[in-house]
Amino acid sequence: MSDIVTFGETMLRLSPPQGERLERARELDAHAGGAESNVAVAAARLGCDTAWLSKLPDSPLGRRVASELRAHGVDVAVAWDRRPEARLGTYYLERGGEPRGSDVIYDRTGASVTTATPDELPTSALEDASVFYTSGITPALSPTLAETTAAVLGASTKAGVTTAFDLNYRSKLWTPEEAGEAYESLFPHVDVLFAAERDVTACLGREGDPVEVANGLLSDFDFETVVLTRGEAGSVAVHDSEVFEQSVYEADTYDPIGTGDAFVGGYLAKRFGPDAGSVDDALAYAAATAALKRTVEGDVAVVTPAEVAAVIDDDAGGISR
Repeated sequence: MSDIVTFGETMLRLSPPQGERLERARELDAHAGGAESNVAVAAARLGCDTAWLSKLPDSPLGRRVASELRAHGVDVAVAWDRRPEARLGTYYLERGGEPRGSDVIYDRTGASVTTATPDELPTSALEDASVFYTSGITPALSPTLAETTAAVLGASTKAGVTTAFDLNYRSKLWTPEEAGEAYESLFPHVDVLFAAERDVTACLGREGDPVEVANGLLSDFDFETVVLTRGEAGSVAVHDSEVFEQSVYEADTYDPIGTGDAFVGGYLAKRFGPDAGSVDDALAYAAATAALKRTVEGDVAVVTPAEVAAVIDDDAGGISR
């Protein structure tokens, strides 16, 4: 039995040392990274039984990803692609300071996951799950994955599993208009919506007071809960006619990649895990997990429940209603 099941692509992230250019790099650090597996890792490290659904090439790189996720306590429930041409998506992160900034270069076209269909995924993991989670990255990767995402969300709804979805808009994958149309087609099967305020504006055309925006989304699409993240302004959640606001916890930033996924993983772990709490408890847990992630190299939140609790205890009163 899994508390949380996620579905999506995981790539291998390759990064030269900070400040080094890719064209001159002599060494690259390797980390597994993908929105849905990042969420699964965060929740697993916070005490949940988690499973990650996907499709991987039966190759050293595919096994590298699987072993890294297993090391964090995630059940790797994948279809293995044994075609000679099977490949794992990768991305390169070149980290530089201002004015150059950082850059992400993707090499994911034709990755095995883009061919994943519902009948080949080990979806039995969903049978006793509390929550199924995926993000807007997954349907953007291929028409096949768009259909599979809709099918698995629909199957989860029919099975009585709570479904959670993060817009997670990526401009390198599709236009705001394409994304917005795809998101809205999935919303009938979504119970809990996570969205960055900027994505809601760009893709759904909604802007203004965040509480009004969240209430409008909840009302128009019949969500149970809407959680808006607002960068340094914190987050807002609307659930059962109540509004909850959470400030951010201060953190030194060593690696910001995966912060949003850590937020979602922390929220789901606290809201639906073994020690389930209220929406305001979950928001605080999410914010603390995200803050800790910023201090960790790589895409995943290598954190403990004690560390999250300490962040919250050290800054009590971050929640307002």
